[in-house]
Order: sequence, then C-alpha cells, then structure tokens
Amino acid sequence: MKTALVFAAILALSLAAPVEDRDAQIVQFENDNQGIGGYNFRYDTSNGIQRSEQAQLKSFGDDISALVVRGSYSYIGADGQTYQVNYVADENGFQADAPHIPRA
Repeated sequence: MKTALVFAAILALSLAAPVEDRDAQIVQFENDNQGIGGYNFRYDTSNGIQRSEQAQLKSFGDDISALVVRGSYSYIGADGQTYQVNYVADENGFQADAPHIPRA
C-alpha cells in the first residue's frame, strides 16, 4: 500500500514537472514497511529531488492510535537554488517548515 502511495506521488510529480524533468530517473530508493507499527522510505532522483519520510504508531489513549509522520523533501528551483521542506503530521495536523514558505 505504501509503495503504491510513493509511486502515485512520483507519478504526480512527473506529470506536473517541466518537460526536461520528465526524463528524471530514480537513482536511489529504500522502503521499510513495518506493517501497522509504521514505515520509512527514501528516494533520490537524477534531477536533484530527494524525499524521506518516517511514520510510527502513537497511542492517544483508550483505543485511539494513529501514525505520526515526519519527513522532508528537497528540489532544485528554477533559480538554481535547492529548496528543502520539513514536515510533521500528528495530532496537531500537518505542519510544514521551510524558510521560503510564507508565514501568517
């Protein structure tokens, strides 16, 4: 299931990418699915995109548990700079952190 999600994310990125990035290849891929306890994966592409994500099952009380997800991704922008985004998704929702993301 997680592999399908990773594949769908990569497919979405490739379809939205400029024509010169559509030929990018995955040069490194690691995936460790720990079943209901969590997962982690990482990949690098030939055009400089990197992504990694880890999830662990967290108990929030009586019969309430959920995966807490932490990760990051980076890419090379049209200006030649590398941009990195770190994120966490937990009981407080999805929170992304990066210097180039506007703040309220």
